[in-house]
Amino acid sequence: MSDKKLTAVLLLTCDDQKGLVSTISNFISEHNGNILDLNEHVDRDEKLFTIRVSWDMKDFAFTREELRSKFRPIAESIGANWLINFKEQKRRVAIFVSKYDHVLLEILWRHKMGEYPIEIPLIISNHEHLRELADHYGIPFHIFPVTPETKAEQEKRELELLEEHDIDTVVLARYMQILSPDFVSKFPYRIINIHHSFLPAFIGGNPYKQAYERGVKLIGATSHYVTADLDEGPIIAQDVTKISHKDSLKDLVRKGRDLERLVTARALQVHFERRVLVVGKKTIIFE
Repeated sequence: MSDKKLTAVLLLTCDDQKGLVSTISNFISEHNGNILDLNEHVDRDEKLFTIRVSWDMKDFAFTREELRSKFRPIAESIGANWLINFKEQKRRVAIFVSKYDHVLLEILWRHKMGEYPIEIPLIISNHEHLRELADHYGIPFHIFPVTPETKAEQEKRELELLEEHDIDTVVLARYMQILSPDFVSKFPYRIINIHHSFLPAFIGGNPYKQAYERGVKLIGATSHYVTADLDEGPIIAQDVTKISHKDSLKDLVRKGRDLERLVTARALQVHFERRVLVVGKKTIIFE
């Protein structure tokens, strides 16, 4: 892809200090870049500066191969953590599923409609149930049955397959297995899970039953990055819906699945558009 058709996206965080927006925008303008979007935030309590800025590379002085090395001295001078990527470069995504199809269907439908700038080379599952759905969308479907005895070996084979296909992001679309810390470490903040609960409430495998038994008036869904700590990774998107004493456990599950689909869709959209910056245990979402 020609650099003239690229849009650079910078995500950056550092200690707050004077002149940061000017320093960054001047670097872009002085090298003939056209800023398309700039969104910055200062956490006054933490004294932390965060920014997302995108610019047109059409007439920019540096190629995409040169850009990071040219910006590095500026980032080092302000003590920044930063990433530069390019909007038009599609992420390669692997979807992990078990038996439930609703989240997978939502992702595949939106991808087919062109909403996500991604490629989906494969779907991985520990069950056969959703092979027909994958076949319908023309995506290779790989089965890795998991037992406590085979888990380590199967994860090794999965990782080899992901490496073979140059996978950037893993989406757990109601994949009912806990990934090992070793697996998670291979994709830092690039494994996205949908949890059928409004975390941190009702963690674990059966939150709707827990919520029903507690008589809660709201149920929710949470999409988050996966870390070694179960269901405690930085949250990307959440939503809730009202329920009442008239709702059965079956009603909670039905309403919850609607939320799971929509929350997943929102989380993936901002992740794929490079609008998420992880800061400690939380995220900054640049809308």
